[in-house]
Amino acid sequence: MSNQESCQNTRRNFLSGITIGSGLLLSGCNRGGETGGAVASGGRADVTLRIGPALVDMAKDHTISTIGYNGQVPGPPIRLREGVAVTVDLFNDTDSAELVHWHGLIIPADVDGAEEEKSLAVPAHGHLRYRLTPRPSGARFVHTHVMPMSDLSRGTYTGQFGFVYIEPKNNPGQYDQELFLATHEWEPYFTTMEDEEEDDPGTKPREPKKDEKPNGWEIGYQRFTINGKCLGYGEPVRVKVGQRVLFHFLNASATENIQLALPGHQFQVVALDGNAVPRPQLVDILELGTAERIDAVVEMKNPGVWILGTPKDDDRKNGMGIVVEYANKSGAPRWIKPAKKAWDYTIFGESREAPKPDETIPMVIGKINGGTGGFNHWTINGKSYAAKDEPRKLYRGRRYRLVFDNQTDDAHPLHLHRNSFELTNVYGKPTAGVMKDVVLVKGFRKIEVDFTPAIEGLTLFHCHQQLHMDYGLKMLFDAA
Repeated sequence: MSNQESCQNTRRNFLSGITIGSGLLLSGCNRGGETGGAVASGGRADVTLRIGPALVDMAKDHTISTIGYNGQVPGPPIRLREGVAVTVDLFNDTDSAELVHWHGLIIPADVDGAEEEKSLAVPAHGHLRYRLTPRPSGARFVHTHVMPMSDLSRGTYTGQFGFVYIEPKNNPGQYDQELFLATHEWEPYFTTMEDEEEDDPGTKPREPKKDEKPNGWEIGYQRFTINGKCLGYGEPVRVKVGQRVLFHFLNASATENIQLALPGHQFQVVALDGNAVPRPQLVDILELGTAERIDAVVEMKNPGVWILGTPKDDDRKNGMGIVVEYANKSGAPRWIKPAKKAWDYTIFGESREAPKPDETIPMVIGKINGGTGGFNHWTINGKSYAAKDEPRKLYRGRRYRLVFDNQTDDAHPLHLHRNSFELTNVYGKPTAGVMKDVVLVKGFRKIEVDFTPAIEGLTLFHCHQQLHMDYGLKMLFDAA
């Protein structure tokens, strides 16, 4: 099956419940109030994921071996229906226990897939079956939640990720073609170079203070892909003049925040992290922190052969892009570098003050340089995460305001499990109505978000940059 066939789905296929390219059929789904938990074996599961070796044929004469779902990268797209319970089978063909996280779903902690929440793990060469009821609707995804630390062959450095789309009960389907595109970087290596934020020249790496250790290890990559293919390899995205194409973008990176542009076209952003925005807006460039998703409609009215890719020249030359080809057009794909413009979450929201919270929780993010040959450590309110620490108690029905105060020169894609939160203040600008589960906080900036715990139990908060999470930037809540 071609790359185009694996990522492109029609509205008709979507409603039939078929997962294109995987052979999965959601059959026997029962409506009901069951919310999650392990179930006895027997009978056919609605969703099956097998964790095991996968070959990624990413460029001419360049194939790598990794760990993926069902032998492919990205894993098979999974389509579920909002509120319709499903049985999930997880098989682990590797030598290490694995955790499968259902990112963006509001489900019980035992099936969420996080060790800190005491979720069920899939034992090495073992099997796990459980049941969950998918919600809310929209673009979610599934990925490993193992903490690889210094092992760059595990965790989100691998190909263990895949789209999960939860079909809403009512969907007008105002598009002609639907595409799922996931970015990912490969062949990671340790480096001392820090990645500067191109779109935010006001944020510069700070000089170490007197007697402070120099910066520790960072991660670099040799290859960049969209849906497992480097730019120019595999099938292009094929479109026709006049089509409205709905793109579901996912940043499935372990550590990299990205930008994407399609020269000669604009993106009408309609949803962030799977949640419809109050005010859809046209933009020239998309920005996605690690694990963020953007749904955007593009009107195809500029015939030609184009590159949809990153404005970073080196990354694009190393693969971060995909060709978009109009019918009856040929030739070398064109790239035109877009003008720089800072990403602004607030243009998609309402310009009003959000309701006052019942409680405000300050979360000051700090960094302890690891020094040459070491790893940086990360803190929240002066403390790195420790498993022995008592979780921060929360109560359902109360509105909490989390104040993400980034006192480092790194950008942090901050994620809250099993909940969505509302952006209420972005870099000093009040806003309301934008619901997310990851927000990218730039260096030395502050973002405030509000949420009311949606479900009881342990809830993990962490930075989705793998190194940051591994080395301390996480915190555990417990909702009652």
